[in-house]
Amino acid sequence: MYYDKYTGQYIRGQWKSGSQKTALKVTDPYTHEVLTEISLATPQDLDDAYQAAAQAQPEWATKSASERAQILINVTQVMDQRHDEIVDILIRESGSTRMKAEMEFAATRACTFAAAMLSHQVTGKIIQGDTPDKESRVYRTAKGVIGIISPWNWPLHLSNRSIAPALALGNAVVVKPAEDTPITGGLLLASIYEEAGLPAGILNVVVGQSSEIGDAFTLHEIPKLISFTGSTRVGRHIGQLAMTGPSLKHVGLELGGNAPCVILDDADFEHAVNAAVVGRFLHQGQICMSTNRIIVEQSLYPRFCEAFIEKAKTLKVGDPQEADTVIGPLINRKQVQAATQRIQNAIAAGHHLALAGKINEQVVSPHVFVNVDNQSELAQTEQFAPIAPLICAQDEAHALALANQTEYGLASAVFTENEARGLRFAKQVHAGMTHINDITPNDDPYVMFGGEKNSGLGRFNADWMISEFTTDHWISVQLKKRSYPF
Repeated sequence: MYYDKYTGQYIRGQWKSGSQKTALKVTDPYTHEVLTEISLATPQDLDDAYQAAAQAQPEWATKSASERAQILINVTQVMDQRHDEIVDILIRESGSTRMKAEMEFAATRACTFAAAMLSHQVTGKIIQGDTPDKESRVYRTAKGVIGIISPWNWPLHLSNRSIAPALALGNAVVVKPAEDTPITGGLLLASIYEEAGLPAGILNVVVGQSSEIGDAFTLHEIPKLISFTGSTRVGRHIGQLAMTGPSLKHVGLELGGNAPCVILDDADFEHAVNAAVVGRFLHQGQICMSTNRIIVEQSLYPRFCEAFIEKAKTLKVGDPQEADTVIGPLINRKQVQAATQRIQNAIAAGHHLALAGKINEQVVSPHVFVNVDNQSELAQTEQFAPIAPLICAQDEAHALALANQTEYGLASAVFTENEARGLRFAKQVHAGMTHINDITPNDDPYVMFGGEKNSGLGRFNADWMISEFTTDHWISVQLKKRSYPF
């Protein structure tokens, strides 16, 4: 019933079929039921979407801050009215458990409300330079058209995290959602914004195969910035296209992670165990900020491993529709195969599998490895599955060294009862975000979000989003005639 309109593209405020002859089957990862079939976009459809955005954006940018903010407030109201529908589609399309779907709904709504406030927060500058009788003004204006490529793990939120601020700041948008989640990653949002009164052409959604429109999405001359959330491998490729293509453009890249969760010897033990379990297994570990390595000081290590395993055994696995299910399905069979291979490789490498969970179709139960070498493939690979490597650190200094031994630098956490100790430790972690006595998956629309090293470029949320999605324009006024050299 929810899926009748989601059969093609959303361009120029119209629901239309894609021009490609083949169709994409969207299936429920748990039941494998086909939810809808979507006719896919071609490069011509992509060009139409970008042209529509470019034509509609100038008028949208002239709207008052209050007018743009009101649309976003309307979006939150539409979301509230359609809450049950949105949560249900998240469960059925992305394999979200009900508790995760509710979390994603709340995050998306909060992000939209926060973005509405951005409309009134754009400021410029008046600068006193060295030229006599000259006033230099720096105006901050919308970039123009933003291209957004979003992932499948938190599709509604991670698409809207760029859509809402971009629109609030006067930009138009073209979105390419992941092929696994074209509805929650794009088409559902288009329906919500349409109902909220967004003018036609400001938000466009193209659903297509990456092999068909992927490179063209970045190389197209119209977008001024490409906002991408996904793997480091694909992010590197997008960055290269943006820099070497015929039209230079900005990029915002939120990429992979290998988040360490460090448990120091004075941590609140029960709290640290529970937080590590939640940080590792929330949404089956399919989160870029997910706790990928759990590093414990040796004085706590044996007891921690035992408690962590016992807690992991209690997690309910299975039907994501049931309110108390913690572990639902992985998004697709490819991810299951990859997780299975990593488990087999870890066993072959000599790592001790202390908790061997079951694998039933696309549902993978928790697997826990202990005494893991931090330099091993198991520890250095982003899992995106309910697989937990537990690593022993000799002391605090060793724990810090282990935490930083990764090519990634997105999220991290440290647990200690001594705030000063935790702060000293956190400042030395090579990451964009470190949380003291909290889980690694953290996002707040009023606080900056982003990573270091191979975890990306740029920052999301609040004032940082204004910097990303607007551009500076120097306009000077010569108040009195100047004397020129000739």
